[in-house]
Amino acid sequence: MDKMNRRRILQGMLGGSAVTVGLPLLNYFLNGNGTALASGEALPTRFGTWLWGLGMNAAIFTPKKTGANFDLPPEIECLKGVRQHINLFSNFNTFKDAAPLMCHHTGWVILRTGMAPSPSNVRPGETIDVTVAKRIGNTTRFQILSATATGDVRDSYSYESTNSINPPEWSPIRFYQRVFGPDYQDPNAPEFAPNPRVMARKSVLSGVLDGTKSFQQKIGSEDRHRIDQYFTGLRDLERQFDLQLTKPKPLAACGQVAAPKGDPAAGLDANLVSTRHRQMTDIMAMALACDQTRVFNMGYAAETASTTKPGYEKPHHTATHEEALGPGGYQEEVSWFTRRAMEEWAYFVEALAKVKEGDGTLLDNTLTYALSDISYAKIHSLDGIPMFTAGKAGGKLKTGLHIDGAASPGTRVGYTAMKIMGLDIPSWGTLSNTTSKEVGEILA
Repeated sequence: MDKMNRRRILQGMLGGSAVTVGLPLLNYFLNGNGTALASGEALPTRFGTWLWGLGMNAAIFTPKKTGANFDLPPEIECLKGVRQHINLFSNFNTFKDAAPLMCHHTGWVILRTGMAPSPSNVRPGETIDVTVAKRIGNTTRFQILSATATGDVRDSYSYESTNSINPPEWSPIRFYQRVFGPDYQDPNAPEFAPNPRVMARKSVLSGVLDGTKSFQQKIGSEDRHRIDQYFTGLRDLERQFDLQLTKPKPLAACGQVAAPKGDPAAGLDANLVSTRHRQMTDIMAMALACDQTRVFNMGYAAETASTTKPGYEKPHHTATHEEALGPGGYQEEVSWFTRRAMEEWAYFVEALAKVKEGDGTLLDNTLTYALSDISYAKIHSLDGIPMFTAGKAGGKLKTGLHIDGAASPGTRVGYTAMKIMGLDIPSWGTLSNTTSKEVGEILA
């Protein structure tokens, strides 16, 4: 019998168009350990971010023990079930240098770009997800997928430049339709037929792009730069169409995800935000398992989180500045909000851990970088902004560790993540946030 591999296909014609139908992902195509394809091709590794607003209170958040089996103070007690899957980073600092402190903005921008912003309407560099997507996101339908549980499309933490911001999906229904709606091609379907609507869209778009070549020769250099940014998005759309017109590779981990029955009611009640976040998390997990994207962003609460608690009159952000310290020496209502955020972080990690992939899980083949915008929100502190990673990035990471950064740049965590994802960069960041030092304790 001829030697077979995963790319063995059935070929034919449908309506004058070439059609290829891939064979299912059989055990025959995996290596003996179920950790890679028999050809040696690794299972895909994904990268993503997860964000919550308004930091924490170090006294009841930061473990006293470093290394493995770290303790779980009250604000992170709910992480007990996922502690073995995550790393916690404390005592890493961000530096604004000569730039002004823009409350709830400066911190997350530094940790996601390596640069301090100044002024607030100018976004420096590009965010880490965009940088990684240029390396690993060009073979999937969506180069980046972003979602927010806030219900507000303006709550984006992903951008290529000041004028090129990646808006998140804010509605579970819209998110499901975008990923698993009419344009979705099931990688495990027994038959494949090119979508006529996609074929028509690609034909129209190709004509538009061809028509721009002569136009670009007639405009000045500054306009050419602007128009090039615009058409970069159109070329990415064309790439998506190409992928949708090709039979996707079968994926054993790809399953069915139920469509949400409806969007949660509008509002920022913590229960509504939790419902919205969990619906979107389940969709995102299956989008990753079905290889619709390899780079993602998930937002739980905005940097100036206005999440509300039933029966309490102040939203989270207001409480951080107005609530008095309780008998325990911390703001009790503010801590309630932080604990809800950590419960949702635990849910997100567990959702990826539940999806079986090869002899491991989707989480094993993912690196999620989680962070907040600030450390102690009452005084807008940038020192010690809490960060996590979750997942082993295809075996490249150790997990279950608490790392004390000893006041070194927080950009070390993002730099480590980019190196793990295959970026060949000697350093990352500017001025005091520049680093060329990985967090070696978590490297496998």
